[in-house]
Amino acid sequence: METAATTREEVREKYSNAARAVAQSGTVASCCEPSLRCCDPITTGLYSADQAGSVPERAMLASLGCGNPTALIELQPGQVVLDLGSGGGIDVLLSARRVGPTGKAYGLDMTDDMLALARENQRQAGIENVEFLKGEIESIPLPDNSVDVIISNCVINLSADKDRVLREAFRVLRPGGRFAVSDVVTRGKVPQAVRSSMMLWVGCIAGALDEQEYRVKLAAACFTEIEFEVTRTYNVEDARHFFTEAGIDVDSIAPQVEGKFISAFIRATKPVQSCYGQSCCSGGKT
Repeated sequence: METAATTREEVREKYSNAARAVAQSGTVASCCEPSLRCCDPITTGLYSADQAGSVPERAMLASLGCGNPTALIELQPGQVVLDLGSGGGIDVLLSARRVGPTGKAYGLDMTDDMLALARENQRQAGIENVEFLKGEIESIPLPDNSVDVIISNCVINLSADKDRVLREAFRVLRPGGRFAVSDVVTRGKVPQAVRSSMMLWVGCIAGALDEQEYRVKLAAACFTEIEFEVTRTYNVEDARHFFTEAGIDVDSIAPQVEGKFISAFIRATKPVQSCYGQSCCSGGKT
């Protein structure tokens, strides 16, 4: 069984490789490398033409997410936004434009190559109200109650300690702050062998949570107003080529997969009158 440290290093290596490929050649490396999630239908058509045109091309190429968290929530001028696992910086740059010069957008990433790419994308975009931070989403390098909105694009599923990620998100949000992320989740019981194969394709190294388990963890971290909105449902046809090359009988696993792997918009709120750190919500303690 992999440790959290091993999982973290695997994620770091794969995303470093992706960032170097984009920086060196201007293309996504190994376009059907499943762990990079760059094959259809996962990353296709997530951003509008206007959004794509407002950021450097390499920010788009380095976007390895499963959704568009900037479409999740209305941002207001002056707000502070934090993107967990910001990669090449596309969602940070888009958010920075929306909060305007009186607001700020932070990007947090643990990968030096991605941070270098993101900072170059920021330079090319000419956006000043952005700061990219090096760190891990399990230990956010920002003070308590310092962020209005947290976004993330298919990154929380990569963490081996999702409870800690959610507690940290809750900690840095201001009372009334919003959690609005895109992520891959499962719905219903899936045999482990099938789950492992699908997770390889989707790229969730540490494994996606079941929707109900995700809800429980958000509530344990003291979040309220928890909502899930399905954006894409994956099936074996989406991954037939990958499974066939891996020697997996696609037709035999189809009944165990259909409709059970989804991308979702996940929204939640930190209450204005928060019980963070008190016995009424022990899940909020770090």
